[in-house]
Amino acid sequence: MTFEIFCMTLIALFFGMAVCFNGYRWFIILLPILGFFFGFGLGAHTVTAIFEGGFLSTITSWVVGFGVALVFAALSYLFYFVGVALIGGSLGYALGVGFMGLIGINFSLLVWLVGMALGVVFAIATLALNIQKYVIIIYTALAGAAVIVGSFLFAFGVIQPVDVGFNAVGKVIANSTIWLIIFVVLAVLGLVSQLYANRTYELAPPESPIA
Repeated sequence: MTFEIFCMTLIALFFGMAVCFNGYRWFIILLPILGFFFGFGLGAHTVTAIFEGGFLSTITSWVVGFGVALVFAALSYLFYFVGVALIGGSLGYALGVGFMGLIGINFSLLVWLVGMALGVVFAIATLALNIQKYVIIIYTALAGAAVIVGSFLFAFGVIQPVDVGFNAVGKVIANSTIWLIIFVVLAVLGLVSQLYANRTYELAPPESPIA
């Protein structure tokens, strides 16, 4: 392992732990970042679903991915509740796409539509039912656990940093019982830890920068 990879792994590990176990209190800072990554993945997935081909295999998918990412990041920064809805939507989208993958259906327009449908339902439910706190905690526990696992995968040379945009961490977790168990344990520990630490704490939505 080179010194650069060691430093990158260490930074990613500490960041993942902070998000997994304390993401709710960091959420205001994390919101534009999370919005960017969800927008990038959704934009690229949309191009893949419509035109088929591999994920991020064309220039169009990269351009659309970055375009949607910038829009989502800006909306998340400017409007807190839009950002929260996007986080709820990303959770629903991931669950929809993940479920279709678990039952053996490869990514396609149908899978994208299922993910989008669940994403819209989760986004609306997050705001309508006023469950933002729990959606944020669940999302950050899962995201943080994925970053922690990815850090160890980097360290062990299972994946390379350049592979992150291709969902390499998710693919390893899906195809390895050991890494799946580690991911689930970390996510559950993060979830329980955040629920306990924030049982009396409520995040105060910031005022919109353009208000």
